[in-house]
Amino acid sequence: MNYNNKKFKVASNSDNGEVDNEMIFHYRQDGNVLSCDYSGADIMKGHLIALVDEEGVIEMRYHQVNAQGKMRTGKCKSTPEIMPDGKIKLHEEWEWLSGGEGTGTSTLIEI
Repeated sequence: MNYNNKKFKVASNSDNGEVDNEMIFHYRQDGNVLSCDYSGADIMKGHLIALVDEEGVIEMRYHQVNAQGKMRTGKCKSTPEIMPDGKIKLHEEWEWLSGGEGTGTSTLIEI
């Protein structure tokens, strides 16, 4: 699966997450390496880097500076689901590694 130039919007997120449904994630992929810069709402600037496996599962690391000026880092595993309309839904399981606590889940929908 190739995510190059695909855009995703947050459909749901755990309460301890910082991304919201106003943010757009515009993915770039070269080979099996995926990246994205993002910002909006409670995040001033963020970046993710990831590897994509043969089934389209994304293993990523992200870092971001929130609206309070605090840096946070985490990791996430995104598992794709192809919807009836052909769009991709990503089911995410994430964990804060620094600057935040706990784990969570989120869902992104291709737009």
